[in-house]
Amino acid sequence: MVTTVDQKEINNFAALSDQWWNPSGPMAPLHVFTPIRVDYILTNIERFWPIAERTQANQTHPLKGLRILDIGCGGGLLSEPLARLGACITGIDAAEDAIAAALAHAHQEELDIKYECCAAETLAKSGLVFDVIYASEVIEHVTDRKRFISAIASMLHPRGLVIITTINRSIPALLFAKFALEYIVRLVPAGTHDPQKFVRPEELREEFSTVGIILDDMTGLAPRAGGGFRQTGSLAINYAASGGFK
Repeated sequence: MVTTVDQKEINNFAALSDQWWNPSGPMAPLHVFTPIRVDYILTNIERFWPIAERTQANQTHPLKGLRILDIGCGGGLLSEPLARLGACITGIDAAEDAIAAALAHAHQEELDIKYECCAAETLAKSGLVFDVIYASEVIEHVTDRKRFISAIASMLHPRGLVIITTINRSIPALLFAKFALEYIVRLVPAGTHDPQKFVRPEELREEFSTVGIILDDMTGLAPRAGGGFRQTGSLAINYAASGGFK
């Protein structure tokens, strides 16, 4: 079967799987990045699926009743906070070790999350449909973006929401996301990113439009002085995009 999985990149992440939940380890940048990603996801869920329209939702569990797919879930850094808010989460990843780490941590936290080791196009053959599908820091690692995007579209509810966070293919991103993080401050292992796979916002918008999905929001995500990240109008390095069918 033709797959979008890049085995070399999966192997890179698999080697770090026992470190997923170590906030001071090699996954530290993702831990720091998680709060702004969660904020963006929640803001856009409210935009597409207002809580007032969801009868199962309540103040304690505002995402209850929503079926959410986390593509490239890794150890579950995004799956877990959304599950705590009541969402029915399915997390998939092509790295068996990452799924093992996610399952173990969810069990430890007593969270009911369905994790499966598979590629997006494999899950798409199951006929499952989701209200929200997100792929955070994933699309820049796949071998075939068009096939990957088609798989997402086939699993998305007609009113559904897609959220992508990724890295722009730009000089600032090359300097910061590749060379600085991997070779200077060494916050991520060398070889984590292939700059040729970075995605320009206009490319991402065009590729999603071919399957009928309009990415009508693009927001930059930039480091905040003193730590963490903030939303910004600049898409020069990291950015988030969201939208749904026309």
